[in-house]
Amino acid sequence: MTTTQTSSAPASAAANAVLRVPPASPAAAAAYFSASLAFHADVSDVASALAAGGDPGFVVLDSRSTESWDQGHVPGAVHLPTALIAEQAEQLLDKSVPVVTYCWGPGCNGATRAALALAQLGYQVKEMLGGFEYWVREGFAYQTWEGPVRRDADPLTAPADADDCGC
Repeated sequence: MTTTQTSSAPASAAANAVLRVPPASPAAAAAYFSASLAFHADVSDVASALAAGGDPGFVVLDSRSTESWDQGHVPGAVHLPTALIAEQAEQLLDKSVPVVTYCWGPGCNGATRAALALAQLGYQVKEMLGGFEYWVREGFAYQTWEGPVRRDADPLTAPADADDCGC
């Protein structure tokens, strides 16, 4: 990947941590960010697609333990812990339908491991950024073993007075 510096930044800019390594060229940045969107889905986009009704064109997969699933999960998600993907994926998932994986949150790479396991089995897959943590923090309803739950949106993750963050 080419990372040539195309601006005439002052010499002092090279001394700061942000510009010590120059930004990628616009073409390299476009390729990188385009690829990132092919691998990741935003919590809000997943929620919006599911709320629209009908077939969203993908299935959501919770890759956490049964205890975690019982504590709370995305409504309609398939529960398949990462350790069981190799032996159970074909019984639960259709290879022609893309899968969106999630785990606890940004501090957990369980959804990444699940996505890798599914990709190695021939599934089209994306990872839901933010995981279950951001699903809850953005105020989307979730299911527990006791029934449905919804918390107010955290104003640090979702707009307090709007349905759309404008991203």
